[in-house]
Amino acid sequence: MTRSFELSVNGKTHTVEAEPQTPLLYVLRNDLELNGAKFGCGLGQCGACTVNLDGAAVRSCITPVAVAAGRRITTIEQDGSPTLAALQDAFVAEQAMQCGYCINGMIMVAKAFIDGGGTASDENIRGVLALNLCRCGAHNRIVRAVVRAAGHRSGT
Repeated sequence: MTRSFELSVNGKTHTVEAEPQTPLLYVLRNDLELNGAKFGCGLGQCGACTVNLDGAAVRSCITPVAVAAGRRITTIEQDGSPTLAALQDAFVAEQAMQCGYCINGMIMVAKAFIDGGGTASDENIRGVLALNLCRCGAHNRIVRAVVRAAGHRSGT
C-alpha cells in the first residue's frame, strides 16, 4: 500500500508517495531526480548506490524508504559540504577514477569515514572501502585521494 513519506535530503524536505519497502535508491533517482547514487548490483554488495543516512554510509538499494524517512539523507549532490568538496577535489587531483561508476559511492563512504573522525591511514581507508567494488583498478589512486582529502579537512 502506497504511503506518504517525508524525506530530508541534502538539507531539503521532500514528500514522496511510495510503498514502504521501496528502495531508497529508486526514490532518490526516480522521484527526486538525484542520479549520483548508481544502481550496481541491487543487493547491497557493490557500493555504487551508497548515500549517508544520519552520517553513516548505507546502501540505498537495500534501504527501504520507510527506514530513511525522518532521518538525514546526504547524497553526492549535497551543496556546501566541506568534506565533499575536499573529496571531489582530491579525486580529480589524484586522477582517482576511470569510468566513474563507483566513485560516487566511494566518496560517500569516505565522507562518512572522515566526518566520523576516522584516522586516514592507507590501511584504515583500504578497510573502509573494501566493500566498494571498482572494476577499473584505480584503488591506489582512490586511497591517495581519500588521504589527501582527510589531510585537507584536518588542516595538515
